[in-house]
Amino acid sequence: MEIKTKMPSLIEKIEVTVGQTVSKGDILCIVEAMKMKNKMPSPIDGTVSSIATKEGDRLKPGAVIMVVDPA
Repeated sequence: MEIKTKMPSLIEKIEVTVGQTVSKGDILCIVEAMKMKNKMPSPIDGTVSSIATKEGDRLKPGAVIMVVDPA
């Protein structure tokens, strides 16, 4: 499952690594949008298969942050 931004965002912090197992609700990253910091939780149980961004990246709406494969 692709984890995407919904609005123009800045990646503040990536909380996971590739290969890490996550549970639904675990925080994947923190993004800043409209001067607010938002924690992005995992929508599913699974494993982080790839991370497409790095801290400090500015993203457009719909940009992929990372991919979590279902458990």
